[in-house]
Order: sequence, then C-alpha cells, then structure tokens
Amino acid sequence: MKKIKPLLAIVFATMLGACSPKNLAYFQDISQQTTTEMKEAAIIKIQPADELSIIVKSKDALLADLFNMPIVSHRVGYGESSGSSPSQYVASYVVDSEGRINFPTLGQLELGGKTREEAKKYIEDELKKRNLVNDPVVVIYYMNTTYTVLGEVARPGRYAFSKDKISILDAIGQCGDLTINGIREKVLVMRTDEEKQTTYTVDLTNYKELVNSPVYYLQQNDVIYVTPNEKRMRESTVNGNNILSTSFWISVASLVASVASIIINSVK
Repeated sequence: MKKIKPLLAIVFATMLGACSPKNLAYFQDISQQTTTEMKEAAIIKIQPADELSIIVKSKDALLADLFNMPIVSHRVGYGESSGSSPSQYVASYVVDSEGRINFPTLGQLELGGKTREEAKKYIEDELKKRNLVNDPVVVIYYMNTTYTVLGEVARPGRYAFSKDKISILDAIGQCGDLTINGIREKVLVMRTDEEKQTTYTVDLTNYKELVNSPVYYLQQNDVIYVTPNEKRMRESTVNGNNILSTSFWISVASLVASVASIIINSVK
C-alpha cells in the first residue's frame, strides 16, 4: 500500500491541475476602487492601402457633386458567384504608398498620418481656400480597416473597426472572449508599421500594465493571437480523442485500480 499512495497522489494532483481555475480571471491586480492612470487614447490614422469613402456635401448639391467620384457598384459580402450577394453603392479612394489620394478638382491630397477628423478638416479648408465650395461638409469613412483575432477565442476572425479607437478589450469582447484554454498572461499582438513588424506581449491579468501597453489601443491590420495552454495543446491524440476527457480519467482510475489490485495480491 505504501507504493500505491504516491501513485494515487500523482494521478489526483494531475487531475486537479487540469481543472485549476488559476489565472482565468482578468485584472487580478486591481480592487473595486482602484484608479489607474492611462495613456491618451490612440485614434487610428490614415495609412497607405487604406480605402476611404469621401463624400462632399453642400447646400448646393450640384456643386458638391463635382467633387464626388462617380458612384460605382461595389459588391461586398459573400462572393460574386453567389446569387444572394448584397451590393452597396460606394465611392472610394485607395491611399497610395506615399499617403496620397487623387481627389476630383483638388488633385493630389496628402492624407497619410492624419486622423479622419484631420483629413475632413483639411479637405474642407482646401475647398474653401480655393473658392470652390463656401459651405463644404466632408464625410469620411474607412472601408477596409480591420484587425484580426486568432487562437483561443470563441469566434476567431477578421473584424472591422466600428470606431476610431478600439482597445484590445473591445476586440476580445467582439470575438466572444477567450476560451477557458487561452493563456491570459501571454496574449500576442503583431503590428505592421511601414516595412517592419513588431510583436508585443500583453498580460490580461495585470490591468495596470495592460492599459499602458503600446498596443492597448489597436491600429488597423493588428493581429491578436491568444496562445493555447498546455492542456489545449495536448488535448487531442492522433485519432482526435480528447486525452483529458472524462473517459480518459475513468481509464486512468481503472488502470490505477488494476495496478493496486496486482500489488495487493502480490503482497499476499
């Protein structure tokens, strides 16, 4: 029996470790009334390859139309081979590698590095300065601005920015939260800036560190990857069975009982 006890202890410790809730909770370093200083919210800025919808409005609709691109049919959604594909009518500009667009009448406009609000004001000022439109109202929308979430989350995929500043917590909420097998202390964010890519690691259990991370607020094309824990990585065998399932532990318990029976009989 002395030989059996250590074996049983190892089995039960392994079982408990697999089910341990440790480090599943976010923000373990804060209390109910904690105040944390945060960096200024990072609003996304226009970058090369961004696709923008830019519409000029005025009390004189005919005058405003001179500065709007001819509206074309732009198919979005399920693919053109599907008969149920929805279509939207949009006018768009793609920002070139120098951060410029070719705008009707105004010509080349430098929009790279500007926020939407800055770009809007810039175009309105140009229209007024050149005495083209006295009361312009410019509306700008991002059309292809996305971030991607991969790994141990409920709904991995690519998501569109719904506003000009989105935090990593917004993104995690959008994709349905991390699964129970995602490592909260090691979430990777890959950011491409011009011709280089930088990888950051954030700890969702440490709120103070998280909100001061350079990737707390996302930029377009950021990729978030939630690393799976060891249980998840070893959970499938070659034939696809879950080695940490209930049936697995029943098999382990049966094996232990058999070994114990053999040892007891041999002692007798």
